[in-house]
Amino acid sequence: MNNHFYVVIMAGGIGSRFWPYSRNQNPKQFLDVLGVGSSLLQLTYQRFQSVCPRENIYIVTSENYFGIIKEQLPDLDDHQILLEPSRKNTAPCIAYASYKIAKNDPEATIVVTPSDHAILKEKIFIEAILKSLNHAKEKDILITLGIKPNRPETGYGYIQYHIDNGSEFKKVKTFTEKPQLDLAKKFVESGEFVWNAGIFIWNVKSIISAFEKFLPEISETFEHISQDFFKENEQASINMAYSQFKMISIDYGVMEKADNVFVILDDFGWSDLGSWNSLYEIRDKDANNNVIEANVLTYETTNSLILAEKNKLVVTYGLDGFLVADSGDVLLICKKDLENEFRTMIKDVRLNKGEKYI
Repeated sequence: MNNHFYVVIMAGGIGSRFWPYSRNQNPKQFLDVLGVGSSLLQLTYQRFQSVCPRENIYIVTSENYFGIIKEQLPDLDDHQILLEPSRKNTAPCIAYASYKIAKNDPEATIVVTPSDHAILKEKIFIEAILKSLNHAKEKDILITLGIKPNRPETGYGYIQYHIDNGSEFKKVKTFTEKPQLDLAKKFVESGEFVWNAGIFIWNVKSIISAFEKFLPEISETFEHISQDFFKENEQASINMAYSQFKMISIDYGVMEKADNVFVILDDFGWSDLGSWNSLYEIRDKDANNNVIEANVLTYETTNSLILAEKNKLVVTYGLDGFLVADSGDVLLICKKDLENEFRTMIKDVRLNKGEKYI
């Protein structure tokens, strides 16, 4: 195992499209969404223990989630949990982790991954990660993982790549975020596009160089406060830094601008679990094509996802393609493919019914 390999797990999101199971105080990365006895965060942490030493795994999260992370990952030292005072999207959080790791190990090569994705073929996935780490460790390149699409999905970003370089690592041409259906169909038919998994691999010198070039305001701030890393005043310096940052993603801030971006293509049973519908797609179905995790009686119910506490009986009749999600003080019943409407529903609940339901 290479002691210069690191993993950064981003675990600060609120998972709004998994509401009402995912709430502000207990979002989906901390839930056993797959019904396997471990949260998505725990599964991600376990997955990468064969990639690098445990002490080389860092979690970047909201300051509100420190307690739950310590509870779910008790073998982490406090300095491995990087606390963001506010959500500023992925560029600041990746910069924070990169500059902190570089403070102790300027030879580091890093995997950056979300905490809430499903990986069904873990052996193939880890092989791709290790291959990418070894490819990136001495090269000035930025690598992202691309998933070969099996349908024209409108909920994912797409990466277009050059197909004639003869290497497993294809040079990236363009990024497109969540296209309309007609365009997604053209992408899939062309054979030049893959889904963007949002998982990145690079050596720390390359990503810091990219921040210096494309996001100098973030780079200069972290250079200034890097002397405080691993010290008592680190959090105070981070709080000050974040008050100056704008919200910006690593895709928009760096990856779409850089000319040294490569993608490795693979199929390892990936889902970003970005919606109830994506969870339904990967869960086992019964004879009526339903996913059920509840004490339930169904009649003429098909293609539906039903989740509820076992102490409550759920009876359904005549549902086709529905979501029934009963969680605490909220019961949600809707078509399961309405993921684009969740922001509106949550906004209306907050305004009309109160923050306690969010």
